Amino acid sequence: MSTETLTRPAAAGASRTAVVLDVVVPVHNEERDLGPCVERLHAHLSESFPYPFRITVADNASTDGTLQVAAELKRTLPGVEVLHLGEKGRGRALKRAWTESDAPVLAYMDVDLSTDLNALLPLVAPLLSGHSDVSIGTRLARSSRVVRGPKRQFISRSYNLLLRGTLRVGFSDAQCGFKAIRKDVAEQLLPLVEDTGWFFDTEVLVLAQRAGLRIHEVPVDWVDDPDSRVDIVATAVADLRGIARLGRGLLNGTLPLQALRTRFGREPLVAAGVPAGMPRQLVRFAAVGVASTIAYLLLYALARPAIGAQAANFVALLATAIGNTALNRRLTFAVRGADQAVKHQVQGLLLFLLGLAVTSGSLAALNAVAPGRGHAVELAVLVAANLAATVLRFVLMRVWVFRQYDSVKSGESGISS
Repeated sequence: MSTETLTRPAAAGASRTAVVLDVVVPVHNEERDLGPCVERLHAHLSESFPYPFRITVADNASTDGTLQVAAELKRTLPGVEVLHLGEKGRGRALKRAWTESDAPVLAYMDVDLSTDLNALLPLVAPLLSGHSDVSIGTRLARSSRVVRGPKRQFISRSYNLLLRGTLRVGFSDAQCGFKAIRKDVAEQLLPLVEDTGWFFDTEVLVLAQRAGLRIHEVPVDWVDDPDSRVDIVATAVADLRGIARLGRGLLNGTLPLQALRTRFGREPLVAAGVPAGMPRQLVRFAAVGVASTIAYLLLYALARPAIGAQAANFVALLATAIGNTALNRRLTFAVRGADQAVKHQVQGLLLFLLGLAVTSGSLAALNAVAPGRGHAVELAVLVAANLAATVLRFVLMRVWVFRQYDSVKSGESGISS
């Protein structure tokens, strides 16, 4: 991906061939607000934006006089273009406008202009310089100043909390109607985006984050539009469906995220002497190991009175080994889908046998050295043996079981953090 800084032109005109920024305003039945919005936006860009710009009114299936108002704005204001779609959908309008635009930086804002326009240049500056790939306004930063009702504030914060809990997003505000993206990034992401409505923004951001792209956040001043026509219930239901669909795609590995990471050169930085991805893998492997050890000890403690120490050790280790392999496959080494899942489980069972030899050998040695020991000593020895087996398991998983994935996808395990 090119990261060269755009050279400032001699004058900030609005010629079609020299446009640097294309601001899309998606509208549906906005004949009353469209004129004042575009005139105010045009005046702001003309006075304060140092590059050639375009304003694209993306009308999606308006049934009132919105299209006529847009045509008049195009006639009277230089640099205003109109795009008309026969089907309704904000996401559909943005996808079409951004796909057809020739500007290197693409942005959009809601027609009500709830966001202070002074944030527009800080929004797009990191994209113009090549520092960032996507830029969003956030109403949830400490320095943001927001005027809105408690109901909408609660809904917005709840939605973003839901995204953090389900899709593990790192950005703070998915719904603010004030975003920008580099054209070369949009060309790669937009074909993957399925939503045509209000979930469009969230889907773009989640894909960008999972592809390792840099998302810049700008605190904004924002005043709620009391005349908003968004159907909150319908939008919430559509968002939940979108979250479920996107979550399935991330889990089953159908989204080509690693290809995007490679294409954009967003692989993790590698420290000298440390294999790529190993620090994150160690953290996640350790977390899985702790959970597996706890499960092992519980199963062992439950089974030992009925079947004895060695049999209880076998049963507990076998059960947790299967779960451990599955979790490490998905979380530590970022292997999605069913490809070679059976093979990996077989290899995991071989590692289980190795762990069984270590732990059973430890029990046998303990019996020989201290036949009258108590359960506490027995558990302590098993914990130490399990730790040794765990270290060995990580090394073998990395260099043997998941080697081909690790060499290709060494950094993917960290894309959702």
